[in-house]
Amino acid sequence: MLSSPADPLDFRGVRRAYDTVAKTYASHLPDTRAEAPLDLAMIDAFAQAVTSRGDARVLDAGCGSGRMSRYLADRGCQVQGLDLSPGMIAMARRDQPDLMFTVGSLTALPYPDDQFAGVLLWYSTIHTPPAGQARIFAEAARVLRPTGHLLVGFQAGEGTRDLSAAYRRFGHEIHLERHHYAVDQVAAEIAAAGLREECRLVRRARGTERDDQAFLLARAG
Repeated sequence: MLSSPADPLDFRGVRRAYDTVAKTYASHLPDTRAEAPLDLAMIDAFAQAVTSRGDARVLDAGCGSGRMSRYLADRGCQVQGLDLSPGMIAMARRDQPDLMFTVGSLTALPYPDDQFAGVLLWYSTIHTPPAGQARIFAEAARVLRPTGHLLVGFQAGEGTRDLSAAYRRFGHEIHLERHHYAVDQVAAEIAAAGLREECRLVRRARGTERDDQAFLLARAG
């Protein structure tokens, strides 16, 4: 008997994995110390683009434990964080009690159209296979206001990596995969969602990183 193909929008395994590691994740990544100066420069450019128009509402979509939400809030953004994992949202609410966090999926954002001046997808598309990417960017475009901005960060490349061993070092037995995408591929998905690329940055791996890191800034309208 042939098995049916996996549902690209079934994230139950991803949710279980992050619920399991939430406390460890929040402990080891409490702030932006893992980011390179170039990474933060892209975040700064995004925050400036959003706040310069007088509407500073930003969705940190896939916020994890809220560390980038804090970084954006400190730069004048009015941030709402969203994550698939209730465990990660619990950590975000614990560590950033003055910010608002919600449990939800990137592929079905619980917000009306034209709600935000900015959407941040900071390494939050990486657990979605290729067949689900279009839905993520369509949802981001839907909740963006006209002339709003989107910033995407991800590991550039092709194929998948098994992240289980990385968490096994901390005593967690989980199954979690990361999908890699070529920069032009992500740019095409963004364009198909009706957004216009403004700039991109690709930097080489540093330290313990194994892959190049890529960032795309796009604009609605």
